[in-house]
Amino acid sequence: MKNILLFISFSTIAMFSSAQNGDDSYTFLRYPSSSRANALGGHTVSLIENDPSLALHNPGLLGSEMDGMVSLSYMNYISDINVGSVFYTKAAGERGAWGIGATYLSYGQIKQTNAENIEEGTFSANDVNINGIYAYDLSERWRGGLSLKFLYSSFERYSSFGIGVDAGLSYYNSEEGISFGFAIKNIGAQIKAYNEERHKLPWDIQLGMSKKMQNSPFRYSITAMHLNKWNLEYIDNSNASTYEGDSFFQSFTKHLVFGVDYIPSDNFWIGLGFNPKSNADMKLINGNRFGGFSIGAGVSLSSFNVAASLAQYHPSASSLMISVSTSLSKRNIE
Repeated sequence: MKNILLFISFSTIAMFSSAQNGDDSYTFLRYPSSSRANALGGHTVSLIENDPSLALHNPGLLGSEMDGMVSLSYMNYISDINVGSVFYTKAAGERGAWGIGATYLSYGQIKQTNAENIEEGTFSANDVNINGIYAYDLSERWRGGLSLKFLYSSFERYSSFGIGVDAGLSYYNSEEGISFGFAIKNIGAQIKAYNEERHKLPWDIQLGMSKKMQNSPFRYSITAMHLNKWNLEYIDNSNASTYEGDSFFQSFTKHLVFGVDYIPSDNFWIGLGFNPKSNADMKLINGNRFGGFSIGAGVSLSSFNVAASLAQYHPSASSLMISVSTSLSKRNIE
């Protein structure tokens, strides 16, 4: 039965992948879903923590140890653009786990004008992702997971619907304090487009490693992103005349995200991150020197885990993210 489900899942991935053409849609799927990930550069697929929201970055990170946990996250992205998510997990036997959740993004109220630039009121725009995850322990150290996403987007009177799939693996050696993660993300397509032209999802291949330093409270993480595309140059009308393209080294570093967290105890952490691509892109549009940097911290209070992080994804504003998780299962409450 498991082999049949696996065949159906990857056949679905192949079908959706072949249906893609045009520019990316549902780009909100690239936004971080965890304050821990946001603090470490915005992306991670290898971090092993008792944090359900990390499974939204890599379904292979979900496990039965998260039985009955609920995670809530909120991020003020830019101005009145807000992102919120909720995720619930449950153990399925001794080696399996499943989770269900939703992410909602509101772009606030947008002015509506006609062809003569006369205001005619306002309209709203929203994105929604409802997803389910199943993960299974393949061995003592290896774990695999699949995520199915149902996507909805509305923009004034236009709307679209899509389906996407993530597939992920994780490896964890607790004795060595090292973990690896691999994820193929956002493979899918629009089922219903805004208009006649359908667009592909922002699919990505990511690979990461996290390593706890021996006899030290520090852990570093490196995540490689956009492995399905080498050229990540940023070009628009404002810099086309002066931008000469990226060197090999610049192109290489734009695929990497760096993070380090200080973990003096199980109840407290501080994290720092750097995203070279975000930093380089914002420099081209007059961003400040802190573009691409992020910072965050978390603490365990009784049965609650609370975390906050700050990152800059736009030259004019910083994005604050807050996450709270707790366990509803008696076996996770000490």
